[in-house]
Amino acid sequence: MNEIQNLAPQCVWKNFYALTQVPRPSGHLEKIQQFLLDFGKQAGVFAEKDPAGNIHFRKPATPGMESRKGIILQAHMDMVPQKTPESTHNFETDPIQPWIDGEWVKAKGTTLGADNGLGVASIMAIMEDKTLKHGPIDALITADEETGMFGANDLPKGELEGDILLNLDSEHWGKFVIGSAGGIDVTAQLDYKEVETDPEDVAVSIAVQGLRGGHSGLEINEGRANANKLLVQIVREAIADLDARLCSWHGGNMRNAIPFKAVAVLTLPKENLQQLKDDVVDWRDTFCDEFKLIEPQGVGVTIEEVDLPKMQVPEEIQDNIINAIYACHDGVIRFIPAYPSVVETSSNLAIIDIDGGHAAIKILARSSREDMKDYVATMLESCFSMAGMKVETSGSYGGWDPNPDSEILHLLLKEYKELFGKDGIIQVDHAGLECSVILGKYPHLDVVSLGPTMKSPHTTQERALIETVAPFWQLLVKTLEDVPAK
Repeated sequence: MNEIQNLAPQCVWKNFYALTQVPRPSGHLEKIQQFLLDFGKQAGVFAEKDPAGNIHFRKPATPGMESRKGIILQAHMDMVPQKTPESTHNFETDPIQPWIDGEWVKAKGTTLGADNGLGVASIMAIMEDKTLKHGPIDALITADEETGMFGANDLPKGELEGDILLNLDSEHWGKFVIGSAGGIDVTAQLDYKEVETDPEDVAVSIAVQGLRGGHSGLEINEGRANANKLLVQIVREAIADLDARLCSWHGGNMRNAIPFKAVAVLTLPKENLQQLKDDVVDWRDTFCDEFKLIEPQGVGVTIEEVDLPKMQVPEEIQDNIINAIYACHDGVIRFIPAYPSVVETSSNLAIIDIDGGHAAIKILARSSREDMKDYVATMLESCFSMAGMKVETSGSYGGWDPNPDSEILHLLLKEYKELFGKDGIIQVDHAGLECSVILGKYPHLDVVSLGPTMKSPHTTQERALIETVAPFWQLLVKTLEDVPAK
């Protein structure tokens, strides 16, 4: 595992390896926060944890460069905790196990955490390197970006000093992001009084699993299967045709990840059991055919008999919730009319938890237009309100409006062309970036996002392309050296 420390540039990869050894799932950041504070002290730079849980570094300009514009380097410390079904990994206690697979760095059985660990590792390398030439540098490593951008949202005003923000959280080397979509979390909840199951019934667990999943901003346009949306088709038919009843449902675990697994427990009369088993096989074949070009590994659909639960969801509430899940929009709603290859508005039916008298459904809606963001949030609210659920919105953040005249953008494009002999690509992302939130507090900043190439973030197939990290580092160092004067 530690052989990744020998990859070039070693200054980045050794720090990334160190990060993989410190647990840092969203919501459990105490260990990584202390690790970063200890690192800052060892590197001899200013380091503090702010009230929002962010880590703030500050490094003075090298002699003779004090008049250069101040740079703020920014990344997030948390990672998405996803693991394969057979993995016993505990994200709160266990280190990630990175390994080299040809041209990629991957992790064994889990997400890798290159999103956004490579950005954090690059910041660490800059903080500890005494040979670099640069103006004044601030570094902001934010908390809980993946679960709601809480660190950025609670960032105190006046903490940062600088004129330029370089966000290091993009996943396509050679592409320079100058805008991103806004987002909003929609949560529908309902408390209900469970009813007893029929002791003559049998119980089954039906699982949809083995899907690609993925990032609900970067990969929503690919039409990947959503485990919750597939499972609801099976459950609704079983209820309508075979007198099945719902006991529980658990699908998805991250608001910004396309769910790759969902499991429901149903009861039904014994005489209908074989028909349900046959139907599940038919559904599996249907799904595999429907998604054969998108989910080439196939769609796993299984059914197994389980112990009969004592309680289940009342029939009327069950029907209302299932109908709402079926009706809930998932996926792309609209592309940007002026840029038809770029998603404008989407929704991700991310998490469903129904069990023990409580139902909770969480959706992340995104749009680069505020009016469309409001529209999709209201559409989702209407859908679940009709099922009698209480719907709340939270974590709203605005889009990041592109600035094609950005001074730092043009410097990056110039340096990129001189270093690598080709033109960089200017891009607007559908994925949400913290840039929009930080700009809301520091509107004077000139902002660009960049990074090395990563694939399938938020999934167990997450991987970093080794050959892109060295040129990313080279461009970053050269840009710091050539930042213009104030």
